[in-house]
Amino acid sequence: MSLIKSISGIRGTIGGRPGDGLSPIDVVKFTAAYATFIRRTCPLDSNTIVVGRDARLSGSMVYNLVAGTLMSMGFDVVNIGLASTPTTEIAVTMEGACGGIILTASHNPMQWNALKLLNHRGEFLNDAEGKEVLAIAAAEDLDFSPVTALGHEMLNETYNAKHIEAVKALKLVDTDAIARANFTVAVDAVNSVGGIVIPQLLRSLGVRNIIELNCEANGKFAHTPEPIPENLTQISDLMKQGIADVGFVVDPDVDRLAIVMENGEMFVEEYTLVAVADYVLTHTPGSTVSNLSSSRALRDVTRSHGCQYTAAAVGEVNVVTKMKETGAVIGGEGNGGVIYPESHYGRDALVGVALFLTLLAKSGKKVSELKKGYPAYSISKNKIELTPDIDVDALLVAVKEKFAGEQITDIDGVKIDFEDSWVHLRKSNTEPIIRIYSEASTVEKADALAESIKEVINSLVK
Repeated sequence: MSLIKSISGIRGTIGGRPGDGLSPIDVVKFTAAYATFIRRTCPLDSNTIVVGRDARLSGSMVYNLVAGTLMSMGFDVVNIGLASTPTTEIAVTMEGACGGIILTASHNPMQWNALKLLNHRGEFLNDAEGKEVLAIAAAEDLDFSPVTALGHEMLNETYNAKHIEAVKALKLVDTDAIARANFTVAVDAVNSVGGIVIPQLLRSLGVRNIIELNCEANGKFAHTPEPIPENLTQISDLMKQGIADVGFVVDPDVDRLAIVMENGEMFVEEYTLVAVADYVLTHTPGSTVSNLSSSRALRDVTRSHGCQYTAAAVGEVNVVTKMKETGAVIGGEGNGGVIYPESHYGRDALVGVALFLTLLAKSGKKVSELKKGYPAYSISKNKIELTPDIDVDALLVAVKEKFAGEQITDIDGVKIDFEDSWVHLRKSNTEPIIRIYSEASTVEKADALAESIKEVINSLVK
């Protein structure tokens, strides 16, 4: 059993003893701590908290615990039902709520669930805010409401439709162009809420031919839910039959978008943001942001438009903060997370689908032809395990000094930029591991770079 407490919320496996897994006691404690934090800090004159959930088997049970706890703290709960992470985020602002909780463990397997915590802007709590929630929970500094001040529950299942209408209303989404293209689109939604909202979105955009894979929102994930190539053999095999123009894959809470080309090959998650950013920058020049572990291709495409690229520390909240600082018109993460401020400050696969289909329709190209137009990079993801007695922070400082002659970024671990490649080293917060992300023009070169860095680390340890 696992229970992970972090600044963005609490996640764990269902079952087990309190503190070992995501037990009912843990759900209640952390929900009450979040409610306490919202009560103390929210600047709005609101007493409402929005709750949405993905289709996990434990979702209904966890929702009942969360809603009951929020009402016991005196808050009114808007239950938006089965809804994606981005749908819940926009529901917070549309409701004028003081916060929101998303019940989803994202790409984790079905035995997991989590509470993802939002502020009144429908954005994830920042580092300081998350730590405050954890501190309240640890101290059990909780004060439940008397019977005369209990909150109430309101059911509002209209937000999927509202989200779709908001996406269609974006200036750069051209439903006429998409309809004229007469695309056949395959969708793999891993039997979660994407199976509801993505086909609805496609039909609303004018797509008439939809092939649905794993689109029954029953929480019985048909494959490991993280949308990476090794988990997407089913849709890849279908696309190889030549019966669809593009394939879209989303994770259980629909904030990540992977694309499969018409030939069955992966567009590659890193390039979801690259392609969408290229389209956005063509029409609205401006700065872009991604995290340090994302592909250099976004930087290259941004510069090709004469615009400025900035890297942020890993984590959606860090990317959003940097986007606001720089006034970025598009940003996100290399895991298929597109953040488009014209819509809202959150990763949104619906926005990604609509913008990509518009790009594809207007280009007149196949998806594989689009891909060939972008800088060619490959990322290798590795790790090196260390003994518990090693000071990982000191080791990273030593690596930084070793490569002092190169371009170094140390806002989040150590990233070393070489002329034609880069490597990013980050320590795990839970175990003596250094994660090593490297990128070069080919996967072989990226692997070789990672191995050379491992040798440097081993030499420093000795």
